[in-house]
Amino acid sequence: MTLHNQNIPQSVRKDAYSKNLGPVSFESRISDREGDVMTIASREVVMIPPTTTIMGAAKTMLTYHFRRLPIADAGTNRLVGIVTSLDIADFMGGGLRHNLLQSRFHNNLLAAVNESIKEIMEENVVSLNEKSSINNALRIMIEKNIGGIPIVDGDNRIRAIISERDFVWLHDNMATSKNVKECMSNNVISISPDLPISEAASNMITHGFRRFPVKKEGVLFGMITASDVLRYLASGEVFNKLISADASEALDVPVKELVTKEVITVAPGVDMGAAAHLMVENKIGSLPVVDDEKLVGIITERDFIKSLI
Repeated sequence: MTLHNQNIPQSVRKDAYSKNLGPVSFESRISDREGDVMTIASREVVMIPPTTTIMGAAKTMLTYHFRRLPIADAGTNRLVGIVTSLDIADFMGGGLRHNLLQSRFHNNLLAAVNESIKEIMEENVVSLNEKSSINNALRIMIEKNIGGIPIVDGDNRIRAIISERDFVWLHDNMATSKNVKECMSNNVISISPDLPISEAASNMITHGFRRFPVKKEGVLFGMITASDVLRYLASGEVFNKLISADASEALDVPVKELVTKEVITVAPGVDMGAAAHLMVENKIGSLPVVDDEKLVGIITERDFIKSLI
């Protein structure tokens, strides 16, 4: 189910914010004016009903290249939940959602993926009113540690969605007077390419990270993300690893079989606007920061949000 609204196409909206306009004071642009959030939010929202299967939800996310899907009542479009790629990673081996696979389905992956998405969706959804400000959206994302917020009308019907990616587009190719080193995360947690997929997913849930650099003998080997775990399931590749229906056969596979090896990196002295352009151009949510061939940090969409607060 797709909600269509009259709107400037997303690509046009992005281009309007992507021109190099010289040094920019983001504080002067990110205001508390009522309704500002709708100026950058995505109004064409892909939604699914709660009766959709877990596999169906994963395939929808893969098809549209989305990391989150609002879940709405099929008759009214009222918001009832949300599911993210991190929730799928949780289901595959990360945390509480994995209990569905283990306890109810006794690790039978083929049976579990046909359960409805309402079994693993987040029901207590943080949402915004369509009259909210951009600044309010920023602060809620930071306070609640979430990467996207559905926007609803007075009847809780979904009107739009705003995500961290929308704020990266605001930086795209602009001279921001802030460099990557000032905004990056310094304490980078990396994992081994031989770590099982289930443990990588567990680390994502434990640390609250959607991605990890993968290092081998001190050298950056690639990146593993929650979207890679999602793709592993939704593409059907996971089932090629099954001899029986036992999920552990597929989840014991090392992450090097999923890892993105062609990694786009950035230097610490690069302006945040140029870093944003790399992320937008390559359709990625993070950049490892490399100085003299050494991994010194990582810049993510969340770091762009923090730089605006």
